[in-house]
Amino acid sequence: MSAEHPTLPPVRLRADAELARDALAAPLLTHAVRLARWAGPDTRVDAGGELVDEQLPQAVELLGLADEEDAEILAGDAWRLAVDTGLVDVEDGTEDEEGVTAGRAAPGENLALVTGGSPQDVLAIWLDGFDAVFADAVAPVLDDLDAIVGDDGEIDFEALDWDPEVEADFLEGVLGNLYLLTVSEGGAGEGPVPLPALAASMVVPDDMGEPTDDVLEQVSDAMMRLDEQFRLFEPIGLVEYQPVDEALMAEEGEEPAPPVDDEDVSRYGMVRLTPLGLYGVRARMLEAGVDAPAVGDLAEKGADALLAGIVGYPEGAAREETAAWLAGRDAVTAARELLAAARGADADSPLRRLHCQQTLSLVGAEAEPAVREVLDDPELGGLARVWLAERGAADVPAPSETMIFWLAIDTIAAQLGSDGDLEELQELIEGLTGRHSGFLDAAWRVEHPATAEVLEAMGRLHRDKTAAKDARKAAFKARSRSGS
Repeated sequence: MSAEHPTLPPVRLRADAELARDALAAPLLTHAVRLARWAGPDTRVDAGGELVDEQLPQAVELLGLADEEDAEILAGDAWRLAVDTGLVDVEDGTEDEEGVTAGRAAPGENLALVTGGSPQDVLAIWLDGFDAVFADAVAPVLDDLDAIVGDDGEIDFEALDWDPEVEADFLEGVLGNLYLLTVSEGGAGEGPVPLPALAASMVVPDDMGEPTDDVLEQVSDAMMRLDEQFRLFEPIGLVEYQPVDEALMAEEGEEPAPPVDDEDVSRYGMVRLTPLGLYGVRARMLEAGVDAPAVGDLAEKGADALLAGIVGYPEGAAREETAAWLAGRDAVTAARELLAAARGADADSPLRRLHCQQTLSLVGAEAEPAVREVLDDPELGGLARVWLAERGAADVPAPSETMIFWLAIDTIAAQLGSDGDLEELQELIEGLTGRHSGFLDAAWRVEHPATAEVLEAMGRLHRDKTAAKDARKAAFKARSRSGS
């Protein structure tokens, strides 16, 4: 019954300073910074800005990678990241008839920001690094270079069977699903997600029961590609990743299929977004126009933005957001703003009033003058009386029957809009009709935009057949009365 809400639950992000420290501790960025400080007049690069072969052993030694397998490849990756993030400026080498003339490199403008910039500056550099690694992750895997190089020496991209947009969209979808599993209540939280489950979330149709062999093969292919991609993402600090067990692959002699029992699942790969990874994936989603809220986003905004923004938030996140909004605000002024923002007859107004009431419950008794100001307001008078009664305030006027019924309709409408617990809603409805024997006889006359909808819901949810039938009759009268 409510308007569109954020499609993603709000994420709890760490402070920028903490995230910046995590970014600088990511192995790939740490190596890139070291190489940027090393770069100077004697650092030579080729026509593509890469370190020339003769320089790689020095880079390996500088980074302490001598004992690592593929040490020169790792050093080359760190150098490319330094260039891509502006930590290093390069003057590319040139190719002439006599061979390659090496270019030169020097520390870039962004290097000074690593130690002298703000946490936001560091995070901006890290995000550029994430973008660069993402581009590497969706690049084609060139297992057989000869097969795709034409007679003219150019790569035949059609022969690759590779669509950069499709690859990028798929990986964005995977990271989006991993993000959703991490931030959703009842999801993975801070725990790892099995790689087969993540691959299946992108491949297996929602309405498919038992996956076909063809679909299972697609899941297996997706897992192998994701295994490669998450190996790339781990050094930039985006994820913690336990790769697919190579021994398992060797045993089967083929690409792994999704496991059939939970005991095997960790051998097929486990991945979790780090706190820095949550920040990075959210940043990419925001850039793409996705509504991905974070707890604390609304703290500096008005009460109207707060009450509208937390519609659809889980209870715990809504409470954190409202507590952050109230912090440092004068109680009376805050209460007046909240009550003013709670007014309205739109579809989301019952939920706004519910969240207003919940937010006011966090405000101290000093807000009483502001609450008393709305005692005669037809939309707010009921919740004002509830707030005052909960604090044992004196001289609280009794509500009229009209106000009682209006508040009841508004409360049920809010519960319907919040997709709350069905059993709680049934108890609310049955308790209401039990306390007020004439409620259904009078409720259809209540001047509330959701009256008919609430009565129809009561007809569906009330477990007493007679009361349910009376509710449906009352809903019909309400529809007829309003002409809807």
